[in-house]
Amino acid sequence: MTLNFLTFMTIASTFIVTGCSHPEEQRNKLEQSLPMTETVAEPPLWLEEVEGKQALDKVNAWNKVTLDKLTADKRYAQYLDSGLEIVNAKDKIPYGTFRGGFVYNFWQDENQVRGMLRRTTIDEYTKLHPKWQDLLSIDNLSTSEDKNWVFKGTQCLESDYDRCLLSLSDGGKDSVEIREWDHSKQSFVENGFFIPESKTGVSWKDIDNINIATNWGEDSLTESGYPYIIKSLQRGQALSQAKQIFEGEKTDVGVWPVTIKFGDKNLSIAVRSVTFFESLYFWLPDDGSDAVQLPLPKKVAVQGVFKGQLVLSLKQEWSPQGIKQAFNSGDLVSFDLEHWLQKQEIKNLQLVYHPEERATIDSVSITSNKLVLTLLENVVSNVYIYDFDKKWSHIKLAMPENGSMSVSSANIDSDIIFINQESFVAPDTLFKVDIKNIDIIAIKSIPARFDASNIIVEQFEASSKNGEKIPYFVVRHKDIQFDGTNPTLQYAYGGFQVSLKPSYSGLLGKNWLEQGGVYVLANIRGGGEFGPNWHQAGLKTKRQVIFDDMIAVGEDIIHKKITSSKRLGIMGGSNGGLLMGVMYIQRPDLWNAVICQVPLLDMLRYHKLLAGASWVDEYGSPDVANERAFLEKISPVHNIDPKGDYPSIMFVTSTKDDRVHPAHARKMAYLLEKHGHDFEYYENIDGGHSASANLQERANRTALEYTFLSQKLMD
Repeated sequence: MTLNFLTFMTIASTFIVTGCSHPEEQRNKLEQSLPMTETVAEPPLWLEEVEGKQALDKVNAWNKVTLDKLTADKRYAQYLDSGLEIVNAKDKIPYGTFRGGFVYNFWQDENQVRGMLRRTTIDEYTKLHPKWQDLLSIDNLSTSEDKNWVFKGTQCLESDYDRCLLSLSDGGKDSVEIREWDHSKQSFVENGFFIPESKTGVSWKDIDNINIATNWGEDSLTESGYPYIIKSLQRGQALSQAKQIFEGEKTDVGVWPVTIKFGDKNLSIAVRSVTFFESLYFWLPDDGSDAVQLPLPKKVAVQGVFKGQLVLSLKQEWSPQGIKQAFNSGDLVSFDLEHWLQKQEIKNLQLVYHPEERATIDSVSITSNKLVLTLLENVVSNVYIYDFDKKWSHIKLAMPENGSMSVSSANIDSDIIFINQESFVAPDTLFKVDIKNIDIIAIKSIPARFDASNIIVEQFEASSKNGEKIPYFVVRHKDIQFDGTNPTLQYAYGGFQVSLKPSYSGLLGKNWLEQGGVYVLANIRGGGEFGPNWHQAGLKTKRQVIFDDMIAVGEDIIHKKITSSKRLGIMGGSNGGLLMGVMYIQRPDLWNAVICQVPLLDMLRYHKLLAGASWVDEYGSPDVANERAFLEKISPVHNIDPKGDYPSIMFVTSTKDDRVHPAHARKMAYLLEKHGHDFEYYENIDGGHSASANLQERANRTALEYTFLSQKLMD
């Protein structure tokens, strides 16, 4: 298990919803603290009231205008029908996790809208039509409890994996309710562990004990809205009886409990996320003695234990005290954990992997007898199998060379892993791999969702403003004319060390490529395609390089006459939504359509909204003078020119998004409306940060987006 804050956001679903409804005096104080530009007044703070009547009335009015316009286009029905056919297809790969002798899968289709948790044996899973044992219907549970439950995963006790802590979200929020579940009995455990809705982190110690970080009541959350106190709870105890075992600082982003399996031991670990990218790790001894801090750099991901070695991914240079050897950012290293537990000394510190130029670790998986590295080498995936016997050794796994690969299932109790392979034009294929015996079998694949017979993929590089070479992919029909008339969609993210790889999308293929569109994927800085340094090049006040990279790719494809500004659109979500907002403001001449999904747009108040304070390490703080000065220059909400000539923009967000506040999109739309600028707006009442809580909603959202793009770039 990788132990860093990015992982915990996913594993623990650790986010909380907090509507911003201020008393008048506080409201005035807040408004006065914000700079007033000469061109744009501040949008009203009632837009921050997530479910406030005035805000929702405005949202519903915007929704109606957009829905009336887009659904009246005959292409909407076409895109919706094809989207529903794809997302509800019966021949999808039922991706699963193999643990305790069973393959577990969460299945959604038109009959299981919210989804069915189910399992089958490994032998049955390899068949074309496996026989599944249904475990829990989220649809039935929602009906019986009159809730809009969204399944957010399980955390199961290792070895047999039958006893699990199951997370349920109301409408797709990151905040979850956690209940104890028994796979073998197909039921919730009577009087079992239960944690009310919150941004909770939880880990098993053993069958009768768990460690919990949650909302313990008054003053128990950080400024980012995450817990900073860990308590231990025994079976049969009320939550109020839990014993405190660790406390971080209120200024931390959050504190999380984790269990590391080490031989026959379960080590309790506390992770203090001091910032989004910096963490301190503490061992919590079972005898109740004081926590002991591990001697690790702050920017590191703890991958787990393999053959007694604690394996670490470094995100910074590291020269451990008392050791002559130095390691680089991006290296994978290990040391003897048993010796450290006994002596608190690092012994047998070794380099596992050092990335070559334009290469980085994409994922690390630990199995019973092997360590598996998925590497990105110039944004191309390769898988390597490592072993340890006093020294590290490795071989390259002989996978077919055909696109991106990812390990979709691995655990420390087995040497069976699943590897998924896909490309822009090749549908997903799932391989069962016995990595101890190097036995590779393709067990599942999906049929083509669109006609890719005449589609080709090319990789180019654009020169950014400071000379950095920025790779990007172009997916196009082989016979297009290079005359600037091709409708083109450029996608990017550019943040949080997230890597964008070639992937297969039936929705993109059917509703864009088949319609004559060109797709461009830009691997701009801020991502993780070339390791930690690629990401850190655009942190805080250096962020303009990320925007320059996006602009450089757009200019390069126009220079190649693949498209023109009139036919070029861009799309991005979350951090990519901020990117879209900045592109809209900085280079309105370069694009003709912008899709801005679940975005950050008010960069002077983002740190006060929901989980925003946790991202200060990425964006900088509006409370620090030089960082605020930079944020003032790039904040989309604060840089709208009332008389500007802007492209059409479509905002997509969700009322239930308790990660990035919907007020970001609301504020931008409010100001654009005030100044008469063209925009579309769609706020899904459910859906969380994905803006779609189920497959039907996803098909509808993408149908609206492709209709908008078609109107602006194809007509």
